[in-house]
Amino acid sequence: QVQLVESGGGSVQPGGSLRLSCAASGSIGSINFMGWYRQAPGKERELVATITSGKSAWYVDSVKGRFTISSISRDNTKSTLYLQMNNLKPEDTAVYYCYTKRGIYSDWGQGTQVTVSS
Repeated sequence: QVQLVESGGGSVQPGGSLRLSCAASGSIGSINFMGWYRQAPGKERELVATITSGKSAWYVDSVKGRFTISSISRDNTKSTLYLQMNNLKPEDTAVYYCYTKRGIYSDWGQGTQVTVSS
């Protein structure tokens, strides 16, 4: 099992930046990839970015060039996932969730709110 704790959400004006963090602990060695989802009010949950254990990254088209996903693993029991978000737009407003995939299992964080508004 993997435990995920997110932090770093908040409110910013359009064009601003935020960095989300996700502290992962537990069976880190079994993770295939980690990522961030987001869910805006009245919309379905959307996959935003993923990163594999080999550091290969993927982004949804709407955030390419603005968001950067990265991860640091300190040992086989702790890892931190980041999402650097630059040039934020009002349409980026959502609850952001950290996510890991381990074989047939998935783990989710509790979510952190990001609000982009003038």
